[in-house]
Amino acid sequence: MDRRVFLALAGAACALPLEQVRAARVAPAVAAGLSLPAAINKAGRQRMLSQRTAKAWLMLVLGVLPERAKALLAQSSALFEAQLAELKTLLPSDELRTLWLQLEHDWGRYRPLLVDIHSDAKAVWVGNEAVLASAHKLTLAYEKLAGSPAGRLVNLSGRQRMLSQRMAKAYFFRQMDVNAGPAAEMLDTAMKEFAKAHEELKSAGINTAQIRDELALVEQQWFFFQNALGMRDAGSQKKAATDVGTTSERILEQMDLVVGHYERLALGTPR
Repeated sequence: MDRRVFLALAGAACALPLEQVRAARVAPAVAAGLSLPAAINKAGRQRMLSQRTAKAWLMLVLGVLPERAKALLAQSSALFEAQLAELKTLLPSDELRTLWLQLEHDWGRYRPLLVDIHSDAKAVWVGNEAVLASAHKLTLAYEKLAGSPAGRLVNLSGRQRMLSQRMAKAYFFRQMDVNAGPAAEMLDTAMKEFAKAHEELKSAGINTAQIRDELALVEQQWFFFQNALGMRDAGSQKKAATDVGTTSERILEQMDLVVGHYERLALGTPR
């Protein structure tokens, strides 16, 4: 990586506003090391970061909130690498070690594309999808090892974080007219999956009053997000792009709180 590019990205990450840092907080771990619920959370967050980095890169290319996009890209890339190192400390089986190595490999091929706005957009499409697939397999393996209903909810709610970014990413790819057809299908599928999973989370029997309140706030933001994603008039596209960029972050932040609550329930520490 060019040293000037690296320093610029690092500086942007340091200047990240508190609300953006909060949106990608590191989940708690037990004193003896990384817990399984925390590993599900972190591996699930890697899925989200695969999509968020692509979204931020697209925003930079399109000139949508460029300073904020630069900060998001730098912070998300740094967090991905930090969590990759943390997950390496909890690989108790050959399957998990193999899946972790695949994720490391896919990230190593994808990340260099993010440092240049002139990278091939189709290569960015392929790269983030590969990282998403390997991160998802690793998350499922941790969930299977945990074998608890609460662990499943950590995974499911964590996937909502990913979908918030996937919808935005698909929107911006469509706006760029890069893989426009598949991007439109991706957006439609992700919207349906998000709505279905939200209903499932609302009905979870272990929900606390705090979780129900957080999910209600997500629902409010989801209403605004759908409106932004649906804007197609030429005169509304600039506002819609800005709204997609900001609202996807608000949903992410809110869902991250929900994941944290489920993680603590899985650890037996609801508060």
